[in-house]
Amino acid sequence: MALIVHIETATKICSVSLSQNSEIIAFRESNIVNSHSSLITNFVDAVFKETGKTLNELDAVSVSMGPGSYTGLRIGVSTAKGLCYSLEKPLISVNTLQAMANGFINNGKFENALFCPMIDARRMEVYCGFFDNQLKTIIPITAEIIDENSFDELLKENTIYFFGDGAEKCKSALSQQKNAFFDGDFNTSSKYLISLAEEKFRNKEFENTAYFEPFYLKDFIAGKPKVKGL
Repeated sequence: MALIVHIETATKICSVSLSQNSEIIAFRESNIVNSHSSLITNFVDAVFKETGKTLNELDAVSVSMGPGSYTGLRIGVSTAKGLCYSLEKPLISVNTLQAMANGFINNGKFENALFCPMIDARRMEVYCGFFDNQLKTIIPITAEIIDENSFDELLKENTIYFFGDGAEKCKSALSQQKNAFFDGDFNTSSKYLISLAEEKFRNKEFENTAYFEPFYLKDFIAGKPKVKGL
C-alpha cells in the first residue's frame, strides 16, 4: 500500500498528486504561467490535508525529471529532494515525455500507432520522443527543429499521434502528412506519473538523492536582460 506524492513542473503546468496503492486520492493543478515556485509547496500541503495523511506516512516521492523548462524542472526537483531529505524517503524520477505518453494512451483507444509527446522548446524546436502503445521507446528523446520533412520515413509506415504544448506549433509543418494527428491541448500532469512511479517503487528503482539532477536535454542559455543597465 505505497503512499507516494507526485510532482510535475516540467512545463507551464504545476501539478501535485497523492496516490495510494496506484490510486489517486488527492490532486492539485494550475496552468498559471510562472507560478510554480509560489504554488508547489501549497499544493503538497493541500493534498495531505485533504486526505488526512501526514508526510511521515509517505513511502516515496516521485518527480517529473524532464526534459522541459529549466526553471520549472529546478523547482520541482528541488522540492522533491527537500521532501526526501527531510523525511528520509526514497526519490523516484519519471521521464516527462514517457509520462505524457502514458497519460495520452490511457485516455483513448488506439491500435497500431506510435505516440510522440512534444514539449515546446521555443521557436520551431521541440523536445520529443516516440513510443509504442506499451510505452516502449521507438526513437530516443531528442530536441528537434521541425519542418515539412520531419519524421518522413516514420510517417510513411505509421499512424503517429503528436500531442503536448509543442504539437500545435508543428501542425502547420506536418499537416500535409495523412498519417499525422495532433492534440495541442494535451498537457503534462502529475496524474500521469502514478503508474510509472509505482512500478519503479516495486522494483526499488530509486535515485541517489544527493546527486540526482533533472534531464535538461539542452544546456541552459540565459537571455539578455531587458532592464537597462543590467
